[in-house]
Amino acid sequence: MKYILATVLLVVLIASCKEATVPAEVINDLALVSDEWINERVEKANAKLSKSEAGKLVKQAMDAAGGLNKWYKNGPINFQFDYVPRGEGARRNSTQIVDTWNNKAVHHDMVDPTASYGWDGKDAWVTMKDTASFKYNLRFWALTPIFFLAQPFNFDGEGVILEKLDDKTLEGVAYDAVKISFEKGTGDAPDDYYINYYDKKSHQITALRYIVSYPKYFKNGGHSPEKIMTLHDFKTVNGINLPTNYKTYMLGEDETLGEYVTDITVSDIKFVPETKSSAFDMPEGVKVIDGL
Repeated sequence: MKYILATVLLVVLIASCKEATVPAEVINDLALVSDEWINERVEKANAKLSKSEAGKLVKQAMDAAGGLNKWYKNGPINFQFDYVPRGEGARRNSTQIVDTWNNKAVHHDMVDPTASYGWDGKDAWVTMKDTASFKYNLRFWALTPIFFLAQPFNFDGEGVILEKLDDKTLEGVAYDAVKISFEKGTGDAPDDYYINYYDKKSHQITALRYIVSYPKYFKNGGHSPEKIMTLHDFKTVNGINLPTNYKTYMLGEDETLGEYVTDITVSDIKFVPETKSSAFDMPEGVKVIDGL
């Protein structure tokens, strides 16, 4: 299950920032992004989401998690993301800081803290003595953890298609369900899709299903088998309610939980609005990761 979390790199994350890129003249560091910019972005998102039943469900999930306005006003987020396959595949354990406004990230490996990699908004990069020690695609993985941690806040931008489905039932409980897909030309893997399960009372995201169509792994237009991830142990951090444990399964017959394949733990979550924009610049002397 080497690519159990090999979801689209930059599909939603690039799509979500296309509508309102922060002008360079507005900020000297990330803490100075204006309330005006945030309010404009949130107003656009609310207007878009209010136009469909699917959008309204996504908006309810955002509100249940603390609200899109609060998410952006909190600034950059810092956390440890520990991805542990239960069978084959590489463990991916790093601390990372993510610019939630511009979708940039820097990781520091937990095994070798001197080893780091990231995405500066244009290029992926890595610095370590032996780059072969990373047994996974670093360009792809740079923004993958925040994609999962940030749901449902990352479905507010251009290129995102929302479709309300009939209720989905998981372990005897019925959930509101929304399918998320992407317009052609959106990001690296526009053929990916996700199906989110929202609790009918709390509106909180409880589970999500997905496929992987990342071209580097599926060169002939194919995709991975569908998988389902359940979200657990939510924690409120500065007004935002986030899961701290994910369990991933192959999707079984009749949309049940199949083989249990991955454990993920998220810890040490904190928002760091004082972070300078230069913290996300590509360091000098690093190796740039070419292509997908």
